[in-house]
Amino acid sequence: MIRINLLPHRELKRAARRRQFNILLGIAVAAGVVAVILGHSLIAARQSAQDARNAFLEQEITKLDGQIGEIKKIREQTQALLERKQVVETLQSNRTEVVHLFDQMIRLLPDSLYLKSFKQAGDVVTISGYTQSSARVSTLMRNLDNSPWFESANLVEIKATTVNNLRANEFVLSVRQSRQQTDDANDKGGKA
Repeated sequence: MIRINLLPHRELKRAARRRQFNILLGIAVAAGVVAVILGHSLIAARQSAQDARNAFLEQEITKLDGQIGEIKKIREQTQALLERKQVVETLQSNRTEVVHLFDQMIRLLPDSLYLKSFKQAGDVVTISGYTQSSARVSTLMRNLDNSPWFESANLVEIKATTVNNLRANEFVLSVRQSRQQTDDANDKGGKA
């Protein structure tokens, strides 16, 4: 006997293929969703790790900035102390210069010459005074040039004037003070 299948086999195959397609589509969608979720969680984990690293670096930078500020303060204090030390050393080395300056001026002043003012600005000494003749000013300038404590005596001005109803010459001259090592410094250097 011949069997004839009158059932709609094509429709059954189509329905089976649709079911298979829908199952595969669901699996693909689920795999896609899982991939997106995994990717997102991986990216979020890396981002939070990088944020933690950035926060740590910012804390360390803040600490280093504080240390750099302390180092700058220490350098400024060191520089100030070095400047003070230099001033003290300069004062120590030049403490006898004033004594020698006045001692030499007393020895070098000729008779009949009177000082009105005596000013020192750095190494330049400005002397002004009165004398009866201009030859005394020339003698003073020669004495200053011959002294080991002075050099380059220059006459700035000389003019006739009246002082206490007496005729006199008023003069202004400048001279450079030369730096000398005193006998005390040489003695200390010799003893050392």
